[in-house]
Amino acid sequence: MSRASADYVKAVECGIQPTETVETKIYRRRWFILAIFVVYSASSAMQWIQYSIITDIVMKYYKVDAFMVDMTSMIYMITYIPFIFPASYVLDKYGLRYAALAGGLGTALGSWVKVFSVEQDQFLIAFIGHTIVASSQCFILSVPARLAAVWFGPDQVSSACSIGVFGNQLGIAIGFLFPPMLVKDSPDPAIVRDGLKIMNYMNASITTVIFLLILFFFKAKPPLPPSPVQAVQNELEKSDNFFQSLKRLGLNFGYVMLLLSYGINVGIFYAISTVLSRIVTSHFPGAQEDAGRMGLAIVCAGMLGSVMCGVILDKTRRFKETTLVVYIFSLLGLVVFTFTLNSGSIIVFYATLSLLGFFMTGYLPVGFEFAAELTYPEPEGTSAGLLNALVQVFGIIFIIVYGYLIDVTSDFWASLALCGILAVGAVITAIIPNNLRRQNAK
Repeated sequence: MSRASADYVKAVECGIQPTETVETKIYRRRWFILAIFVVYSASSAMQWIQYSIITDIVMKYYKVDAFMVDMTSMIYMITYIPFIFPASYVLDKYGLRYAALAGGLGTALGSWVKVFSVEQDQFLIAFIGHTIVASSQCFILSVPARLAAVWFGPDQVSSACSIGVFGNQLGIAIGFLFPPMLVKDSPDPAIVRDGLKIMNYMNASITTVIFLLILFFFKAKPPLPPSPVQAVQNELEKSDNFFQSLKRLGLNFGYVMLLLSYGINVGIFYAISTVLSRIVTSHFPGAQEDAGRMGLAIVCAGMLGSVMCGVILDKTRRFKETTLVVYIFSLLGLVVFTFTLNSGSIIVFYATLSLLGFFMTGYLPVGFEFAAELTYPEPEGTSAGLLNALVQVFGIIFIIVYGYLIDVTSDFWASLALCGILAVGAVITAIIPNNLRRQNAK
């Protein structure tokens, strides 16, 4: 029996008749809902790297070591692992609106806590506020694939997912760009304190406005589904059990292989982003602002890559092929970056990091959509949540290992080790079966 037939049988067993006669409608407000999510996602992501990108300044001002500054990035990953399961349950059981409200409230609350952390002896308060924001992102990262499926028609699902991922990338870009501009490296602590104060008040104000937008305008789903396939999935979710869904995902070979390859790719991206300031300033002392702009270049190139990949998926439906091609080019980009580290040219750094960002960050929505294809009719929020959970595990490991290897060897050998790991990820991607269950159902 084919996967599509199996899904049909499963639907019938639940008392659902998946036919083309179901009433569907695509609503114009879907773009407004997506826009709210984009700025909501950005408001969390912009705080992820805000301390790591100015590592030297934070170390001197708060009198903490580099590991503690790296922890402000890793705490996003550490908190995600235990909280993703209750967050996925809320998303699947209660829908997009309640998940967004929980995430928006936590992001705003944590941002306001950081407002009170600008004195030199208050790094712990900064870390607590940062941890609250980090915990809240569990309600954000799994949403793009789910929102796209619930609100958008079949011909726009992949593009909508890529735009949703764009919000996270936009936030990371802001996090790379503005902290070095706002918090100046100065021997005068008052100047650093004023920069931190401005940065934290900006974060708190923005996240509060976004929470209000979610409260008054963000809807869980449209009155009618956008496609017959989504109508079937809506009914299946009503009759299904969250833990049964987790079990089926764990037994899906293609999805498990994608979990591993996706975790490796995005985990390596997290590691490079977290230690980017250390790498850049070791080659170009005093170049904190350049490190921020390089991070911006990575993410902006990745935004373009994400949108292009989303359009390609909508046009071609070549999910396996697109995933593999983007993965291989991510590997090539990392190899080029590694072998030009000692070029002595800051322009080369900008160019190679942009190339790396285009493919490595562009891979994010491709992985989400491929997962949705491999696991249909399981809820997109659950499959995406597990993807992100394993990413955090790999991210923590790679950040620690990458930083350690840089300290004991050099950034060249540390980056070369990441190339080897990413090559393994490419091989795993190649063996994923091309089983497009959602396309077969259509």
